[in-house]
Amino acid sequence: MRIDVLTLFPELFERFATTSIVGRAVSAGLVEIVLTNFRDFTHDPHRSVDDRPFGGGPGMVMMCGPVFESVRHVEKETRSESTRILLTPQGERFDQRMAVELAGRSHLLLICGHYEGFDERIRLGLRPREISVGDYVLSGGEPAAMVLIDALVRLLPGALGDPNSALDESFPGGLLEYPQYTRPREFEGMSVPEILLSGDHAKMEAWRREQALKRTHERRPDLLDL
Repeated sequence: MRIDVLTLFPELFERFATTSIVGRAVSAGLVEIVLTNFRDFTHDPHRSVDDRPFGGGPGMVMMCGPVFESVRHVEKETRSESTRILLTPQGERFDQRMAVELAGRSHLLLICGHYEGFDERIRLGLRPREISVGDYVLSGGEPAAMVLIDALVRLLPGALGDPNSALDESFPGGLLEYPQYTRPREFEGMSVPEILLSGDHAKMEAWRREQALKRTHERRPDLLDL
């Protein structure tokens, strides 16, 4: 998989792309993360990427030119059909099902905005898929892009040490994850449930299923309605 990130702040991704699961996946050749700076596609001495909105209003708006040129440059360079994604709070809500879907694509192109938003013609002309990571406002699309990349990369075959790890976490099975414990057996008056020490795998699996259902009902009942 190749993931192109178009951003004003490529330095934010440099450590991210070399750390933890994402870093290991990059080193193993499972994913390639390529960074492109919008400012490399400007044509004025100030390398301007934003301007005041027509009609007035607060803040600055990202201009069409640098965004269109950077997208076209990347797609010409890769010579492959990309899935264009615009990170925006106005987009469809990102979830595990979408992560699984996008993890099956060969080339993603993530467009990270900043300032007060994008010139509307970026949406109209490039026709990206608009995705939101939640109902809140960030300073830019970069943190949202990192969330998306992390969720996708861990689903790639070989990205996790144990191939079952991604299956046992919250959401893949439609439920929140069951409680987990490790050593020590006793800690400040809190004990590991005896069932997890029994060695009876069938009973442990039944307990985990029961706990996952209970936790989902208590914390995210909306998931049980899907």
